[in-house]
Amino acid sequence: MKFKASAKYQIPRGTDDLMPGEVEIWQWAEAKAREICRLYDYKEIRTPIFEYTELFQRGVGEATDIVEKEMYSFQDRGKRDVSLRPEGTAGVVRSFVEKKIFAEPQPTKWYYMGPMFRYENPQAGRRRQFHQFGVEVFGSSDPALDAEVISLGIHFFESLGLKGVRAEINSVGDPEVRAVYREKLIEYFEPYKAELSTEAQGRLYKNPLRILDSKDPKTKEIAQGAPSILDHLNEPSRKHFEQLKQYLDMLGVEYVINDRLVRGLDYYTHTAFEFMVDIPGAQASTIGGGGRYNGLVEEFGGPEMPGVGFGIGLERVMLAIGEQKVDVPVKTGLDCYLVTLGDEAKLYGAKLLNEMRHAGLTADRDYLDRKLKAQFKAADRLQARFVAILGDEELKQGQINVKQLATGEQETVKLEELIPYLKERS
Repeated sequence: MKFKASAKYQIPRGTDDLMPGEVEIWQWAEAKAREICRLYDYKEIRTPIFEYTELFQRGVGEATDIVEKEMYSFQDRGKRDVSLRPEGTAGVVRSFVEKKIFAEPQPTKWYYMGPMFRYENPQAGRRRQFHQFGVEVFGSSDPALDAEVISLGIHFFESLGLKGVRAEINSVGDPEVRAVYREKLIEYFEPYKAELSTEAQGRLYKNPLRILDSKDPKTKEIAQGAPSILDHLNEPSRKHFEQLKQYLDMLGVEYVINDRLVRGLDYYTHTAFEFMVDIPGAQASTIGGGGRYNGLVEEFGGPEMPGVGFGIGLERVMLAIGEQKVDVPVKTGLDCYLVTLGDEAKLYGAKLLNEMRHAGLTADRDYLDRKLKAQFKAADRLQARFVAILGDEELKQGQINVKQLATGEQETVKLEELIPYLKERS
């Protein structure tokens, strides 16, 4: 009888089951991220998966796609408005302020990893539940920190063996610059208002910088002629951007200046950047991005305290790893598959298997009382390097037969020597 899964019990659209074989690649990439952060002295922080909705409205910006259209928001049983986190920075800043970390010696360097949630149109590398690796640094306005954060991201991609990842950078100025530039954009786009997408028309007077980020073909074409923010930087913003470029040059980080890069969040000041890589089949080649947010800590009730960080989409990292056929050094298979023949051998086998595992060997055995031939097939399917065969007679003699599957060679060793024998050859 064929089993057909009920639609009632199918996975929600835009989410994924990460299966054995895939999970190991994720674990490897996550371990690389943690190792890179350790080298740069960044400490891990873990914040809740849901927060009060107002946190994201205030921190991310009410005129952003995330807040307007993409958040998973609901009321809890106490009638409080809560949302699944759509990004990581707001929660990290909230923790920094709530725990009064700003009163401690600065800078504070943190990183995070975990699931985020946005109600988007699912496609390759863009899921409704997705995962991010991000870093946040508080307490310094030094452009050297902007460069360090960008360099850390590039270092992470290089550690994975990814090729052709580049940084695109821009300055979005300080509040003074953005106020002037906002008026310049409104002045430019107003004559084209009827030709803009409905979404861009809605943003024209609320947040015209976001029009530069539009995916609508006609709007993108019009935006190409918009004034450049780099032509409207004041002296502090211009100096910050020039110093950032000097640090990136010194660090050997390749970058491209993109004066249309504004990012999709309202909290950025000065530096904005994206990590780019070509991924055929994905709508965009952005694999991560971030920037400086000097007013966000203050916005959440803390003192005036600068910050800078990034978020990298791990689903897109996995796409790039697959597309570039990166050789992932994930260990597969068993060190030893234990075959037991006879009741006494089966009972003792439980002890022997336990000892192998405690000695650091990957080991398994049959639990279905299959014949010898079927057990060898199972060992082959599980990619075992060795099969150890223990019968009642061998147990009495204190011996066990060990067969190396790759060569077919078989030896008889003493039971107490089995583990050293396997470890020496694993």
